[in-house]
Order: sequence, then C-alpha cells, then structure tokens
Amino acid sequence: MAAKANTDFLFDTILRLKTREECRKFFADLCTYKEIDAMAQRLCAAQMLLSGETYEEIIEKTDISSATLSKVSRCVKHGEGYKNMLKPLNGAKTGGKE
Repeated sequence: MAAKANTDFLFDTILRLKTREECRKFFADLCTYKEIDAMAQRLCAAQMLLSGETYEEIIEKTDISSATLSKVSRCVKHGEGYKNMLKPLNGAKTGGKE
C-alpha cells in the first residue's frame, strides 16, 4: 500500500474501535508501551494547555520534555486536532467556560 493508503487504513481501523477495552487491546498490539505513554502524555499536556496551565505546571505534573511540550503547544495554538477533540472535555470540565 502507498503511504496515504496505509494511513487511511490505520485511521479507518481506529474509527471501528467501540470500547476502551478494544482500544487497549488494539493499541497494545500496535504500539510499544512507551509509544502509548508518549501519546497519552501529549494529550494530557494539550488538555492542560487548553485549561490555562503553565509550562512549568505541565512539566511538573506530566514529566514531559520542554521540547515535546513546545511541539504540543504549537499544535494547540495553530492546529485543529487537539482543539477539536479536547474542547468538549474542557467545556465539561470547566462548566462550559472557555
């Protein structure tokens, strides 16, 4: 498969997952523990950035590197993925305030 077809196949497969347990099993087969941990860490850092936490607070709570946090921050500011996925979580967490 070509690169785009490969990534489309990956994303289509992920979209078929229905439960947290299915996700755990699939990602355990697909990724190493460190890869899963790194993705979770980035997601948590993005959530914290969107909630207004400082770099220092995020690094202290997540142990994320400053270089990785900087990349996450750029994506939060200029990308759409984190904002689209985490906005509802932040709205629920803060009682709808943004």
